[in-house]
Amino acid sequence: QVQLVESGGGLVQPAGSLNLSCAASGRVFSLYSIGWFRQFPGKEREFVAVCNWSGMTTYYADSVKGRFTISRDNGKNTVYLQMNSLKREDTAVYYCAARLGPPDDYRTATWYKYWGQGTQVTVSS
Repeated sequence: QVQLVESGGGLVQPAGSLNLSCAASGRVFSLYSIGWFRQFPGKEREFVAVCNWSGMTTYYADSVKGRFTISRDNGKNTVYLQMNSLKREDTAVYYCAARLGPPDDYRTATWYKYWGQGTQVTVSS
């Protein structure tokens, strides 16, 4: 019912920046909370950031506070994750996810109903 496609990943040096995009289709995008998760090899998906329908309410994992910024453009049906001051520990596959309504149990991956395919982010010198 909702299709999500991530893009913008790639190879970046430590302390560098990347801007990830999540393009959505199939539903009324403005009514959904949109989250970002990441997954390390052999690990469960880990919460990164989430925003509500307007983008005015945001929450971040402690590990990315002050470095990452989530935003959205409902006119383009797109959510962004601006990643600054990247560290080697940020290397992972990054996913966007969506659920109708406000962000409640937003740190739990199973709370979300729709997921993208993921995009690889590699931080290395």
